[in-house]
Amino acid sequence: MNVCRFDGRTGWCVACGRTLAECREWKKAPRPRLLAIVKAIPARLKKLESRGILVREDEQ
Repeated sequence: MNVCRFDGRTGWCVACGRTLAECREWKKAPRPRLLAIVKAIPARLKKLESRGILVREDEQ
């Protein structure tokens, strides 16, 4: 089971880089919206890492 953990400062999940709103809309969002979210994720995760926030892959 995947569980997001959100950074209080940015509102981004420290694992997947999405916001809570983006996670909620993910399954129903149209393709252009999904592509916009996916495009934003690498920069978000990089910014979290630069602030010293541990970005983790799925823990199994």
